This record gives sequence, C-alpha cells and structure tokens, in this order.
Amino acid sequence: LNRLGKGVAERVGKTGIERSSGMPEHVWRINLDTPEEAQQNLSFGAADRWWEQTDLTKLILASNKLQSLSEDVQLLPALTMLDVHDNQLTSLPSALGQLENLQKLDVSHNKLRSLPEELLQLPRLRSLLVQHNELSQLPEGLGQLLSLEELDVSNNQLTAIPTSFALLVNLVRLNLACNQLKELPADLSAMKSLRQLDCTKNYLETVPPKLATMASLEQLYLRKNKLRSLPELPSCKLLKELHAGENQIEILNAENLKQLSSLCVLELRDNKIKAVPEEITVLQKLERLDLANNDISRLPYTLGNLPQLKFLALEGNPLRTIRRDLLQVTQLCPCTPLVSPDDGPGPNEEPPVTAMTLPSQSKVNIHAIATLKLLEYSDKQAAEIPEAVFDAVGNNPVATVNFSKNQLREIPPRLVELKESVCDVSLGFNKISSISSGLCLLQKLTHLDLRNNVLTALPEEMEALKRLHTINLAFNRFKVFPSVLYHLPALENILLSNNQVGSIDPVQLKGLDKLGTLDLQNNDLLQVPPELGNCENLRSLLLEGNPFRTPRAAVLAKGTAAVLEYLRSRIPS
Repeated sequence: LNRLGKGVAERVGKTGIERSSGMPEHVWRINLDTPEEAQQNLSFGAADRWWEQTDLTKLILASNKLQSLSEDVQLLPALTMLDVHDNQLTSLPSALGQLENLQKLDVSHNKLRSLPEELLQLPRLRSLLVQHNELSQLPEGLGQLLSLEELDVSNNQLTAIPTSFALLVNLVRLNLACNQLKELPADLSAMKSLRQLDCTKNYLETVPPKLATMASLEQLYLRKNKLRSLPELPSCKLLKELHAGENQIEILNAENLKQLSSLCVLELRDNKIKAVPEEITVLQKLERLDLANNDISRLPYTLGNLPQLKFLALEGNPLRTIRRDLLQVTQLCPCTPLVSPDDGPGPNEEPPVTAMTLPSQSKVNIHAIATLKLLEYSDKQAAEIPEAVFDAVGNNPVATVNFSKNQLREIPPRLVELKESVCDVSLGFNKISSISSGLCLLQKLTHLDLRNNVLTALPEEMEALKRLHTINLAFNRFKVFPSVLYHLPALENILLSNNQVGSIDPVQLKGLDKLGTLDLQNNDLLQVPPELGNCENLRSLLLEGNPFRTPRAAVLAKGTAAVLEYLRSRIPS
C-alpha cells in the first residue's frame, strides 16, 4: 500500500468494523476528502503533503463481518486490488463494474448467491476468486473477461459451466472443485494457456475427448468423481501431475500411460484397480506413484525400472507377491520419501552434487525447495537439524518435510515456521519421545510419519490437526491406543503396528467415517471387539501378530471384508 493506503488501514482499524456490518463512509471518500490533519494549523514536511499523495490502489477488508459493500466503491477508480474475503456478503454492488483498473478481486468465503453482470465490464481483471460461496450459476458472459488468468469458483453449488468459458484464452489456473458438475463442456479445450485444472469432488463420469488438445496443461485434478477409466490425453505433452484418486477406475490402460511421458506425479489411490501394466515403465520421469487402497494383488517387476521414483504408496492392497513385513519397512504413506537402509550417502559423507544442486548449496537442495516444495535433511544421523536448513527455505512455500533417519530426540522447534504451507512431515527413524506443541500448530498437515521412534503417547493438542488423514506410528512404544486419534475426523489411514496396544474402542473408531486403513499388526490385543465389524468403511484391517484367539488365522487370511463380516456375526443380538 502507498502511504494513503496505510492511512486507510489505520482508520478502518479504529472504527472497529470487526463488530460492524458496514464500512465507515469516509473510507470510500478517502480520495476526495481532505484529511483531518489538514484542517489543523500544522506545518507539513515533504513526506506528509497529503495533496501530493496518489489515489488508493489496494483495499483489503478481509475477515470482518461486512454484510454489504456500498455503491460508493466507485469513488475509488484507481483500485487494482479489492479483497473482501471472509465476510458475510450476500451480494455485490453493480458499481464494481466501474473499477476499470481492477486486476484482482477476492470475494471468497462469503454468502454470495449470484455475481452482478456489471462484473463483466472489468477489462483488466486478471484474478477472480469466488470460492466458498453459494453460487448455483455463473454469468453466461463470463468469457468477456479476456484478461483473466486465474479463476477460482470452487466450493459452490454449480451444476454447469457457461460455454463462454472458451473465450478465456489467457486463463492459466481454473478451479472447479467441490461443485455439482456432471460434465465438462468440450469448449474448455479452447483454453490454450491453461496449466492447472482442478475438478476435484464433482460428479464427472467422463472427461471430454477434446480436453486432450490442451497442450499447455501441466496439472489435472480429477479426484473424488465417478470416473471409470483414466482420460485419454494424447496431446497433453507437458502434463506433469494427474490426480485421479477416489474414483471407480478398474483398469489402467497401457495406451493411456504411453501418452503421459512427462508425468511426474500419478495419484490413483482409493480406486478399484486390479493390475498395474508392465508399460508403467514408459513413465520415466515419474517421481510419485500412489496406488493405495486398490485391489492390486501383484506388481510388475518392471516397476523397479523407474529411475526417478521417490514416493510409492501401496497400503490397503491385497499384495501377495511381496512379503508384508517388507512392505512395512519400504511402503510409505503418500508423499513420504521411499528410503531404505542403503539409500543415500553415509552419515559422514556429503550428499552428491548433481545438476539439480549448486555446489555451494550441496548440503541443502535448494532446487527441491523451490520446485518440488520439498525440504529434505534425512539419513544424516544428526542430533538436530542445522539452522542453515531452515534458513534456506527463505520465502518459498514448503509442502513436504523429510527429516527421517537421524538421531533427533525432539521435534525441531523451527518446524512451526512452515505452518502456512507444510502438509507432509516425515520424522521416522529417530529417537523422539514426545510431541511438542509446535507440531500441533501445523494445521494444514495431511500426512505425518513418526514410525520407529520411542513415543508412548500423543498430546490432546493434536486434535487441532483437522486435516490429518494419514499417520504412521509403527514401531514405537504405545501401550494404549492414542485417544486423540478418535477426534481427527479426516483420518483415512492409521498405521500403528509393532507397538504394545492392548485394546481399541470400536464405537469411537466407527465415528471415523473416512477411515480406510487400520494397521494393528504385532500388538498385544487379547481380543478383537465384535463391534469393530460395524466399521464398514474399512478397506484394509490388519490384525496379524496379536495374542487374541479369535478371529483365527484362517479368517484373517480371507481379507478385510471376511473379517468384518465374521466380527458382525458375533455381535450379541
């Protein structure tokens, strides 16, 4: 903000609009009215000559309780950014159409049911954020916003997309997630600049063949739909990430894979895939492969011929050709580095300098931080993480942290500095005995790997991790099932094998309606409560290696569905 903008911020704060439903009138007139200071007999220095100040260009009114915006917003014609997200707006003033210099408009997290047609008169608008509202339709003429580069309409109630979208040829990012779309218009293929398309959590059964002509597309999100097969994308030569988990995909077509030669991330968890074709090796650039919770019983040997593969998730599959104890060590949760005792340099060696790492920065892979959002300092046998590792992050957002295979006795205190972006933390194979309060502040965390430590309990403060859906606590010292896990509604995978847990609460487990994998192998369970059979969402229940007598080994060998059915049959009527 320029100086005048800072003045606005100060005055808005003093009015206490966080307790008000409207804006003070003088805010809208700030370009017109003489400041109060000028009405006093004061001498002005060079920096305080209000008559020489420029008009307001940025106005941020986010996270208040505004119920309306005045038509007087037109008195701020120089605005390039207007941010009113997280308020209680039910409509927008038509005067917005007169802000011809506006480049970014953020009206997300409100209660809007429609957008004014006048919004289509903004020739310079580059970013329009309207996610988390109550929109059931978009203006048919939205394609008139020819300068638009970013459009987020996620988390609304949209059932259709205007055909005029085809005119948005400069659009780079389009987010349609969490709506009620049953189909995508084929005209989307005209968006030749589009790099990121997010269609997560809709009702899509197919993807238009024309979508394959979007040559600039780099990231495609199709999770939580009703797809039965991967889309054919022969012209998407730049596609790097394809996320199609939680669909109904049964077959991986080898021909489809051959079209995805640039793919780095392939996420297909929670489908019905029965086999992985040997042609998977055509994906020579693949770094992350998530096949968790499918129906895969064997893997092709060619999977070992993927030279760039760093992340592999296989839990929740009835694999028979790989020993389960081997999977316990090598199989990882999504976005967790695949490591083995022989990987990487020894504790006293420097990591190799590659084309991805500048020689002067070989201890910290700056390239991985900037491009993969990965902060890695693993297999160093270090007692603490060097300050230089965190200093190297700078202003880069970090999504994945890997500090596994060290000698850490506590959670690194500076980990909390990454709370705005980190979603995946691996601290396995250390000597950590307790969880700090700082870790509980990582509220965007989705994956937490704490295997092979010396933990005996988890703090109740972890209840704040509402987005956590995978936690690996294998090979620790738990004698009691951590009660806080019952209060994490997003949990999909609980890996608690090789501890000393003596009992579980099936009623509270049933409350975790997203739980798909529960691994309690090699614990001290003396009995399996029959009520556990009511947890019908479980796709993988692993109980081998416990001292209970029933269910017998023959029942366990039949798989999760048979075990759950057996347990339900033993519930007292």
